[in-house]
Amino acid sequence: MRYAVQWLRSLIFVVQMYVMLPVIGIGFLPWALLSPRGARAGCMAYCRWVRWSAAWMVGLRTEVRGTPPTGEVLIAAKHQSFLDILVIFSAVPAGKFIMKRELIWAPIVGQYGLRIGCVPVDRGKRGRAIKKMVADVARGLQSPGQLIIFAQGTRVAPGVKKPYKIGVGVLYEELGQTCVPAATNVGVFWPRRGIYRKPGLAVVEFLAPIAPGLGKAAFMKQLEDEVETASDRLMREAGFDLPAR
Repeated sequence: MRYAVQWLRSLIFVVQMYVMLPVIGIGFLPWALLSPRGARAGCMAYCRWVRWSAAWMVGLRTEVRGTPPTGEVLIAAKHQSFLDILVIFSAVPAGKFIMKRELIWAPIVGQYGLRIGCVPVDRGKRGRAIKKMVADVARGLQSPGQLIIFAQGTRVAPGVKKPYKIGVGVLYEELGQTCVPAATNVGVFWPRRGIYRKPGLAVVEFLAPIAPGLGKAAFMKQLEDEVETASDRLMREAGFDLPAR
């Protein structure tokens, strides 16, 4: 009975979340067309709405730990569900994502993504995609912000092992920027697919910055070790039973 009630609450939450996307998007559209600041304000408003409504509708609170970066840095994050996108974006002043190229055609999401400076990448052609990613990012360095990339390239369910993509290492090496790793446990409460949202405390934690200058291989190893260790700790804190590595 308790599960059924929580599932129903989750369904109502998910429906209103998708209804509010065009509502907020259209509401901020005139400002967004005039200025990227307006687009960013609209994105921030939606992130805060979802975090706020999740807390009282399904009992899922969110928390940011560590020190969110404010300068021109690369954020290499663990990605478990849609929720970590919202929490990371709302925690930094000028976030912009490396995003799948097909998302530029998604209503509201694509238009706002381009307005805030997100970099679309074709993931189907790996070598060409990485070169274009670096070129696009380099051309956008004039607009200050925090470039967010999901280091494994896709959402990864809690307890699942998936390699880190070389793209994050290429960006770190080519751009010469500090990298701030970000760990999370949001997938314990908000799955990659499905309706059910589990109550609890979902956390995104910004870890100690990795200074520029490491070799690509050394950087990739340090990033994976730190993000996976911290994410495992957060998932255990959330009561998730991790399988043996």
